[in-house]
Amino acid sequence: MPSIPHIKDIYKIRTIISRREKTRKGIGLLVDGPNMLRKEFQIDLEEIRNTLKEFGDIKVGRVYLNQYASEKLVEAIENQGFEPVVSSSDVDVRLAVEATELIFNPNIDVIAIVTRDADFKPVLSKAMEHGKETIIFGAEPGFSTALKNLADVVVTLGESSAVGGTRPEKFQQKEGEEVY
Repeated sequence: MPSIPHIKDIYKIRTIISRREKTRKGIGLLVDGPNMLRKEFQIDLEEIRNTLKEFGDIKVGRVYLNQYASEKLVEAIENQGFEPVVSSSDVDVRLAVEATELIFNPNIDVIAIVTRDADFKPVLSKAMEHGKETIIFGAEPGFSTALKNLADVVVTLGESSAVGGTRPEKFQQKEGEEVY
């Protein structure tokens, strides 16, 4: 029969967990499904999750889809631990509105968006204005130069990963910024 932990052990565990929670950043991850989840890009949501482990913990992980998304795709997204959000209207508008809500969420320190679309430039600007770090994941061709120039961190997906598999080679930061 397993032993019951002592009170001081429980306190020690709580202290460790509390410290970890304070040092790890909360991440809001939003994926532009119609723009990025295409056969030609072969986007791996697990690769994105592993890359973000360097920055903190994903507190919100949503994949936005249009009404034409197959049940199989919705199920696959759920099985990977993400929340599928099916929209009958413009997916970009829904993602932008919910990203803006995350900017004002005190539990979110980092806004990470998976897209190639320059329509999200105002979201990144607003996030930075409110002290949030920004990460943009995209793919070529068509990865917006405006997004690349605005975000704190840019990750180009579809490139081979560095040794260890957690950081794609096309991981970029602006000049003078701290390297993770």
